[in-house]
Amino acid sequence: MTTAAFTPPFIAPAELPAALREQGYAVLSPQGVAEWLGAPIAQLDALHADWNDLPPDDYLKDGGRYRTRRHACFTIEADDYATLTQVPHRAHWQPVEYNALHGGMQRWFAPMLDATVAQPVWQRLLRQLGKACSDMRGTTQQRWYVEAHQFRIDTAGGIGRPTPEGAHRDGVDLVAVALVGRHGIKGGETRVFEANGRRGERFTMTEPWTLLLLDDARVIHESTPIQPLEEGGEGWRDTLVITCRAKGFQGD
Repeated sequence: MTTAAFTPPFIAPAELPAALREQGYAVLSPQGVAEWLGAPIAQLDALHADWNDLPPDDYLKDGGRYRTRRHACFTIEADDYATLTQVPHRAHWQPVEYNALHGGMQRWFAPMLDATVAQPVWQRLLRQLGKACSDMRGTTQQRWYVEAHQFRIDTAGGIGRPTPEGAHRDGVDLVAVALVGRHGIKGGETRVFEANGRRGERFTMTEPWTLLLLDDARVIHESTPIQPLEEGGEGWRDTLVITCRAKGFQGD
């Protein structure tokens, strides 16, 4: 596995709406995320401690034990994106057309912690993503159905797979992938491809709170496996994945 890392194609926050409309994806640097949120990165960094205590993902069909996670669901109203509501805890479900490995399963993951979803920076992040999704779709009247996933992929077994289902779409409108942190690993390259074309991009997110946003209707994405930097060593890659969908939660 190569250790070469291609730099993400960062854009300025002001370019985000146009980039999503024109090419179907965009990447903000940590500094760009802070500007976009109107909040210092230190506030986001304060969330990272949660990733040290994520329960195991017991649904991996490849038999792996490399993934831990939490999950929560919300709605965002189109009234200036001020009304953010956490809905009762529910299963995560995807059709097999979008997740051939785990589709069709009612997967009940541990809920996100109340203290996390109460953080002002967390709520601001979701509202900004709702606005980005509306800008991308050219609407001001859409309620967004939001799912949030905290992931840790580790190398305790020698290899960890951020996307064991391979290159995929999620069946939503917008996918946001934030790198929360990585330690002692190689790999974990992000790959984005046109769903109906030949264009693709590859890069490695290495700085905490680098943020990738994807128009799920236009692109597919994946992250390559991770391995420890040193033989016998252990490492991990922490991410936050948030999806926004217009037509209700999948599985309803």
